Amino acid sequence: MSINAVLQTSIPGMTPKRGKVRDIYDFGDKILLVSTDRISAFDWILPSGVPDKGKVLNQMAEYWFETLGVRNHVITTDVGQIPFPAGTDVSLFEGRSVFCEKTKVVPIECVVRGYLSGSGWKEYQKSRTVCGVALPEGLVESAKLSEPIFTPSTKEETGHDQNISFEETAERVGLDVATKLRDLSLDIFKRGSAAALKRGIIVADTKFEFGVASDGEIILVDEVLTPDSSRFWPADAYEPGKGQPSFDKQFVRDWLLQSGWDRNSTPPELPDDIVLKTRAKYIEAFERITGRDLKFKSSL
Repeated sequence: MSINAVLQTSIPGMTPKRGKVRDIYDFGDKILLVSTDRISAFDWILPSGVPDKGKVLNQMAEYWFETLGVRNHVITTDVGQIPFPAGTDVSLFEGRSVFCEKTKVVPIECVVRGYLSGSGWKEYQKSRTVCGVALPEGLVESAKLSEPIFTPSTKEETGHDQNISFEETAERVGLDVATKLRDLSLDIFKRGSAAALKRGIIVADTKFEFGVASDGEIILVDEVLTPDSSRFWPADAYEPGKGQPSFDKQFVRDWLLQSGWDRNSTPPELPDDIVLKTRAKYIEAFERITGRDLKFKSSL
């Protein structure tokens, strides 16, 4: 199935930096971010891709950048407006590319949680806190918090990001910057999650990234409120006290956990049905939240 997935891209004469999902091309004072169909789990990039996953991530981020009204790094998503070198197969980049202002990325993952899940739930069970934020007694897994909380983490090149307190964030980037990151993150989360809820999707938590623009202003960069950066739950199935079904790569994680893979060696190929189910969830999340059809969707 991954034969129809775009696992990497190429531009004549340019060498990209390849992340877990994105290929990043340097155009001097601008960059090109290309969302491939690579998928990662447990800190491994899997050998199988998920067709159209990159298009979902790119176009969902595009939707939010357009609707949130927050200054961001986007210049254009129209491949016809991107200065590709001669000989580039531009069709490969349609629907999955964004040409951006280059910024100095702030080295903090800006996580906001509206519900108690994932690593936050694990920490709460031990200490009744999440990243140093004290929470009331008696909360259950997936409980809605009375107010969203800002729970930053480090940005690690390899391995897991580490949860840190607001105070430690301020030590790393300065109190003014940390305060700006917190206030922007909470504002974007509240407005974005309210809009998603109207479409029947709970944003349980998400992470944002910010960069410093050439004029010194902190602006929103990378992706925003996508299935890769967020935990999306169907509102009509929400039931606190347990884990929730989600619009992300949970099918992939669940299959890998029961596959016998030891998580220390090259991951196995994903079965076609797992790839298709994951693709369908990503596309459903996109269409439900944005009310749009996915552009340049593959014919499988």
